[in-house]
Amino acid sequence: MAITLNNGFKMPLVGLGVWRMDGKDVRDLIINSIKLGYRHFDCAADYKNEAEVGEALSEAIKTGLVKREDLFVTTKLWNSDHGHVLEACKDSLKKLQLEYLDLYLVHFPVAVKHTGVGQTGSPLDKDGVLDIDTTISLETTWHAMEDLVSKGLVRSIGISNYDIFLTRDCLAYSKVKPAVNQIETHTYFQRDCLVKFCQKHGICVTAHTPLGGAAANTEWFGTVSCLDDPVLKALAEKYKKTVAQIVLRWGIQRNTVVIPKTSKSERLKENFQVFDFELAKEDMDKIKTIDRNYRTNQPAKFWGIDLYA
Repeated sequence: MAITLNNGFKMPLVGLGVWRMDGKDVRDLIINSIKLGYRHFDCAADYKNEAEVGEALSEAIKTGLVKREDLFVTTKLWNSDHGHVLEACKDSLKKLQLEYLDLYLVHFPVAVKHTGVGQTGSPLDKDGVLDIDTTISLETTWHAMEDLVSKGLVRSIGISNYDIFLTRDCLAYSKVKPAVNQIETHTYFQRDCLVKFCQKHGICVTAHTPLGGAAANTEWFGTVSCLDDPVLKALAEKYKKTVAQIVLRWGIQRNTVVIPKTSKSERLKENFQVFDFELAKEDMDKIKTIDRNYRTNQPAKFWGIDLYA
């Protein structure tokens, strides 16, 4: 099952996110996921495991497990490389052992002091605040992203963690429209206005943290998971599914792409088994009522500045 992007390319509705996936575990997880039917992999330079992902994908292609043209591989430009877009893209391609990317995203709408191509630093100033580079505009970064498409290095380009205003600006100055906006959205952080704005203007929304971060964000940011919500638990019982499957199915029925992350093989299988049932309208409406406008991914903890304030 896939969604057609505004340039005609198809993007699988369910992908595997590799954030916080240890290098040593990557190979088995990716090979197993391909055997289960996954074809969409969401990577980033900042996840510091592109080389391991590349090894696994190369093995899968060479052994005939999957063809390159059947894969959809996303990676992201880090904040410190906004002035070095071409070099950063080539660095990711080399690590991923690919000739082209299916999708390349601007990871965050902020440029910071350059720390070396692919180094993905988040340098802080003397006050412990993110050292933001005010000499590079997002428009300049975007035009460099567009050049990657014309060079054949990237099929689709997009944005990530952009709000309505920044998305609107990107639409205004772009020659190549963003195909995707990847944002945190889940049942506790539904962001209906942003989702509908993007979809109205032909931008596919990909939901990162589609399960509300679960254990990973609880550990890093002290946040609460929606997987313990009684409304969702009751729906899981009704449909004879897990709570995670209910949440992912809800995301798919909003016409968003979901990229759950897991390092457990049983969850890998479970997260992909979301196409054999459909939530009734009254249950979709019920889930609307549990929105808390609750963000779980909080980089301010490391950056000393809240970019969402």
